[in-house]
Amino acid sequence: MSEKLGFTPYILETLDELEPEFLHKYNMCNSKLLKDGVLPAKTKILMALAVVASKQCETCVVAQMKSALNHGATKEEIMEVMDVIFITSGAPAVAACRHALRMLK
Repeated sequence: MSEKLGFTPYILETLDELEPEFLHKYNMCNSKLLKDGVLPAKTKILMALAVVASKQCETCVVAQMKSALNHGATKEEIMEVMDVIFITSGAPAVAACRHALRMLK
């Protein structure tokens, strides 16, 4: 998965050390997100960005932002996703994006 993301999230490195079989199962599920299907991978990753922001998981938002940028998402596309996040999940979800948004500078 690291090749498709363009980086390895720290949590995945930790899971691999603790329980390689869990990571294998996780990677099988995540592989659908990271490749084109009926929806392009970039679209699915932008959707995932909105979902993890709604859960207010800052670390998850940073990982999804990196993935979105590595899959060619533009600043404009990400800012449109930010509109969706704000409309559907409010200011706390937008606040969870504060570190990730620095990547757009």
